[in-house]
Amino acid sequence: MSPRTAFAACVLAMISPIPSPTRAAEADHVEYAIAVHGGAGAWASITEEDRAATEAELRRVVALGRDRLAAGESSLDVVERVVAELEDSLYFNAGRGATFNALGQHELDASIMDGRNLDCGAVAGVSSVKNPVKLARAVMAETKHVMLIGAGADAFAKSHRLELVAPEYFWTPRQRERLQKWQARHVDGARAPAEEDEPESIEEHHGTVGCVALDRDGHLAAATSTGGLEGKLPGRIGDSPVIGAGTYADDATCAVSCTGVGEEFIRRAVAYDIAARMRYADSTLEQAVSVQFDERLRPNDGGLIAVDRNGRIAIRFNTAKMARAAADSTGRLEATLGR
Repeated sequence: MSPRTAFAACVLAMISPIPSPTRAAEADHVEYAIAVHGGAGAWASITEEDRAATEAELRRVVALGRDRLAAGESSLDVVERVVAELEDSLYFNAGRGATFNALGQHELDASIMDGRNLDCGAVAGVSSVKNPVKLARAVMAETKHVMLIGAGADAFAKSHRLELVAPEYFWTPRQRERLQKWQARHVDGARAPAEEDEPESIEEHHGTVGCVALDRDGHLAAATSTGGLEGKLPGRIGDSPVIGAGTYADDATCAVSCTGVGEEFIRRAVAYDIAARMRYADSTLEQAVSVQFDERLRPNDGGLIAVDRNGRIAIRFNTAKMARAAADSTGRLEATLGR
């Protein structure tokens, strides 16, 4: 290995906590690449059995995405499919496994973006759609808008024959138990949460899902989906459906999906800031991502995944753990939940 190649490998190892012995330092030879996250946070109460199951899910979906990219499928189709798969899982705070808000309801958010032309779609506060990421894709493809929210988004889903579910679909035993613990800490008897009650911190939160991908044609795409912060005030919207904050993709630079305390990612326009530093300051992906965690975000704010137009993958977080996976055309395939 040449000194230059060794240096590049060291930089990549620093930016991503996942060991990557099979990653190609010569990124120009990466034909396609994909990264997935399942949320940043403490994951403090997870059992070893659930940890193994979560990592198996991550490995399954990243392999699914990799295989579809290898077969020539577009990055946009792949990120939608992978995020939909994660929404169907019980192990993540998105879709079926979404957390409850302070009133014991579900309000789901999602977004998707096509790096070819900056087309994007998003939904927020939906409550009857099985796969919010599919609804976000429909908003992008079938309307002139970027974001639909609440009842209007649910009605749009019904009119476009997307799969709808009853509220009970989202009432998983794990999230109901978490809601009861949250209520025991925050609710006095039958008292509804006051407006000044704060949403749960990121140390108690995990599970938002996202995917970024580069396809064989050199196109980038990103998608993100979440149930939001546990115990959030009804109507609260985080960064996941906000283009430029939690999701961004531009073929000229990179694709990004974020997870964490959404308010902080919105304030700093984190996803777009990474792309802007690459475009206007000629930063590498690794440099642009590092700035977010070294200079802009606070400790325990969250994490993100990103891939650039050359197939370089960056994964970074400042919480106790983050669920994440990555794969590319060099044979790399990794999945882990931990530091």
